[in-house]
Amino acid sequence: MAEPVAAQEIETVYQAESRRALATLIRLLGDFDLAEEALQDAFEAALQQCPREGLPAHPRAWLVSTGRFKAIDALRRHARFTPWDEVAEQVMAMAADPPPDEELIADDRLRLIFNCCHPALNLDAQVALTLREVCGLSSEQIAHAFLVPLPTMAQRLVRAKTRIRVARIPYEVPPREALAERLDAVLRVVYLVFNEGYSASSGEAVTRHDLSAEAIRLGRLLLELLPDPEARGLLALMLLHDARRHARTTHDGEMVLLADQDRRLWDRARIDEGVALVTEALRSGRFGAYTLQAAIAAVHAEALDAASTDWPQIVGLYDVLQRVDASPVVALNRAVAIGMRDGPAAGIAAVDAAMASGALRQYHLAHAARADFLRRAGRLPQAREAYETALGLAKQAREIRFLQRRLDECRPDGTPT
Repeated sequence: MAEPVAAQEIETVYQAESRRALATLIRLLGDFDLAEEALQDAFEAALQQCPREGLPAHPRAWLVSTGRFKAIDALRRHARFTPWDEVAEQVMAMAADPPPDEELIADDRLRLIFNCCHPALNLDAQVALTLREVCGLSSEQIAHAFLVPLPTMAQRLVRAKTRIRVARIPYEVPPREALAERLDAVLRVVYLVFNEGYSASSGEAVTRHDLSAEAIRLGRLLLELLPDPEARGLLALMLLHDARRHARTTHDGEMVLLADQDRRLWDRARIDEGVALVTEALRSGRFGAYTLQAAIAAVHAEALDAASTDWPQIVGLYDVLQRVDASPVVALNRAVAIGMRDGPAAGIAAVDAAMASGALRQYHLAHAARADFLRRAGRLPQAREAYETALGLAKQAREIRFLQRRLDECRPDGTPT
């Protein structure tokens, strides 16, 4: 007789296997919504069957097979209201599919990531669909993460799925000649999710660990399924940043800058893993912007304290990064590194040069960086002006409070406004 199984144990197995099973069901059924309904039906069947018969030997394959047959039954029931010839071909195709094996299921997970990040979808839709289908977040969780109403997020997901169906976007890993371009889109989506978790763009919280954790999980999955140097570099970058998470805020939740963080709170295991990954990526000789950013983060992570940071090496890495992936933000970060290497006057000149194009005019961190160098140089009236500009552009509540404190420190008597 099978050992009795508690509902909690079934739930644990389901949580571990459901996203892999869903990826295969989407391939077999050709429809996101039908696959999600089928997976839910399979879970309900497990809740009824497993307490009596025990857990199946291969839970993932069982969920796929059960879900597929549940979908076939649903289509047959639907045929009572729709001409049979409109659904017969789909039903027969499903029934003819061979049982899934572990290698196919692994491929399906990679297919699903590329499907969700297809360039036919806009970036917002790519992010939302990846969080929903690959990570398993609910529509409510995604809406909350990006501070949009639930109906807005629900519509975004529906439009993305409809676009995939209408455009007949193939459920496949791109061919080798197109892989590099498509992988860039996938990595961009993963890093965007991480950044929203690591430095929330607005609201009260400085970080959203649930989102950064999902991005790291996605990064591990990508590297497992597609061991590309830039996938390795991106995972390294996320781990090295996330290693500092517990030191980035005070006990009451206020911001702490990198130079002021208690490095004893940094996660050394994550740092060691990140450094090993970025070292391997650099050795490949086929690295790009994510690996270079990870190398910069590794220099910070390996410094015993802020004073011993190797700023010349960081400037050199930014020089390379600017050639590989030039952007206004990279130019700003390089300018800050120059100021930290050569002093406040050099920092002011470098930040002004980075801001000269006007691309950073609405970027609060550019004005904050300029203000900091002006403060260090003793040019307090100009520092106050720059801090006020940064304050007017900032949206994150705790960044606003931090900038206000800096502004107050620059007043002649040090009193807050």
